Amino acid sequence: MNKWLKILGGALLLLLVALVVIQLVPYGRNHDNPPVVQEPAWDSPETRALAATACYDCHSNETNWDRWYANIAPASWLVEHDVEEGRQILNFSEWGSNPHAERAGELAEVVREGEMPPAQYLLMHPEAKLPAAQQQKLVDGLVTTARQ
Repeated sequence: MNKWLKILGGALLLLLVALVVIQLVPYGRNHDNPPVVQEPAWDSPETRALAATACYDCHSNETNWDRWYANIAPASWLVEHDVEEGRQILNFSEWGSNPHAERAGELAEVVREGEMPPAQYLLMHPEAKLPAAQQQKLVDGLVTTARQ
């Protein structure tokens, strides 16, 4: 029994040291938001508000970096990756220069199918899980906005 406690204590100490050391990795610390260049011509303020609630942390230049886990590795690595990838796919803040602006229609489809926001995001952001009626309003608004 005593042997197992020593092994467990050693493993926990090793894990703690590893968690401290990975904080030195610079990835996941770029928390600058580029300027908002141009937003879509939203079909309504409600669509914009719903998109801001459910999509803007990853699909705009208005990411909220003030959450504790955005600064602690390895969670910060996942956050940085998701924001970088989300902005590449669709960025509501760079609409006019964004070659992916036509993807708003695709975004409406993945919102409709429940693929967006992703499950790992919803774990820490339950407010982004819109009730069915609001989700449908967002989908309809995204489709209308994409057609403009």
